[in-house]
Amino acid sequence: MTSIDGELTERTVRVGGREIQVGETGSGPAVVLLHGGGPGATGIANYSRNIGELARRFRVIVPDLPGYGRSEKWIDHSDPFGYLGRSIGGLLDELGIDSAHLVGNSYGGAAALRLALDRPDKVGRMVLMGPGGVGTTRALPTAGLNALLGYYQGEGPSRDKLRRFIREYLVFDGGTVPEELIDQRYAASVDPEVVANPPLRRPSGPLALRTLWRMDFTRDSRLPALAHPTLVIWGANDRVNRPEGGRMLAGTMPNCDLYLAANTGHWVQWERAELFNTLAAAFLGD
Repeated sequence: MTSIDGELTERTVRVGGREIQVGETGSGPAVVLLHGGGPGATGIANYSRNIGELARRFRVIVPDLPGYGRSEKWIDHSDPFGYLGRSIGGLLDELGIDSAHLVGNSYGGAAALRLALDRPDKVGRMVLMGPGGVGTTRALPTAGLNALLGYYQGEGPSRDKLRRFIREYLVFDGGTVPEELIDQRYAASVDPEVVANPPLRRPSGPLALRTLWRMDFTRDSRLPALAHPTLVIWGANDRVNRPEGGRMLAGTMPNCDLYLAANTGHWVQWERAELFNTLAAAFLGD
């Protein structure tokens, strides 16, 4: 499943008193790959078709976001994207990296945007694929987002629920997803710590509305002034986050380009790996 050339080293980095698992390979300008928030997601698995190609030109850093993989299973649910942004910024500080390019898919795209807004000096260029938090509180959730958020609800996680989410909502052609990938994701998704405290869930309680507002970048007055060169790549058939979000970002951020990929779902970097690798390497290396 992987196409990683050369040695990929893995280690744990302590950030703000909590542990983040990090993989690293390649040399050159630093590029941080931030994965999505689907059940069982990890950095290396989500970018298995991209790490090797990008490492030919860049120092590629691939963390498991807090709550996922081998990173610590805790996030601040009152401000999830803010916590992710602080965690990645702190990781760059611990690694001694003044500034890095960010590549973010979905949940990871939201983390990238929040870090750029909160600590613009830490971010160079950004490549965002169907990022979360782009108008998602202004309309009813998509079927794909409901499937994602409902994974740990009801009867709880199951392989059938995960298979349906991946094959029906994550990609355009579900037949391209091997059973091995579903098995790997399912095993990670039923980690007892994750089941007890799912990292991505619907806000609830008396402060739920405030949390939702924090998770919607269209309500952030700083977005129109976010001048970082940004390439948004959105699958035209994305059933998790609506492609209209890409047009909104391109119309709001002053240096934002948009590429709409035909016959492609939410997982652009996996489903259209060759296209993604070409676009990302050219944009980040410009």
